[in-house]
Amino acid sequence: MSDVTHILNAIERGDTRATDELLPLVYEELRLLAAQKLSHEPPGQTLQATALVHEAYIRLVGNELQTWSSRGHFFCAAAEAMRRILIENARRKMRLKRGGDHQRIDLKDVEITVCGSCADLIALDEALEKFVTIDPIKAELVKLRFFAGLTAEQAALALGISHNTCDRYWAYARSWLHLEITDRCGKQP
Repeated sequence: MSDVTHILNAIERGDTRATDELLPLVYEELRLLAAQKLSHEPPGQTLQATALVHEAYIRLVGNELQTWSSRGHFFCAAAEAMRRILIENARRKMRLKRGGDHQRIDLKDVEITVCGSCADLIALDEALEKFVTIDPIKAELVKLRFFAGLTAEQAALALGISHNTCDRYWAYARSWLHLEITDRCGKQP
């Protein structure tokens, strides 16, 4: 943890060599989180864990000067980057020129697959954007748990809250988002 924090501080000071040292330290952990998240996606997902980690890492340590106060802060930023990438991917798939919500036929199996979860992911993102304005900490918890795939213990550590508080926040956030999404879709909870 101190190595990561030290490297993050060096990056903040503008040391370009520190960026090269950071990836090997956090790569495997980020890749496991990405793989865990993508395992919940429907079959036929074109985005792979390695690509998700690489894109998130590029966004995190790109050309702009970044300031991270701790390892937890870095992983919160990584969760946000992964969330944005997954949302962009879902929106791209929902575009009419990419097939929109049409049924797709897999020529190998001749089975029909539907990208129904893309609409759900976009609805979640829209509700989450509203939730950020109401309760940013709980919204950040959702990003860490849902988009980065962190466990409750890992998310609590990243946010600097107790495990019990994390569980309470998670229960509240899930309930709030469920109500918001079902109200938005015109369904009864």
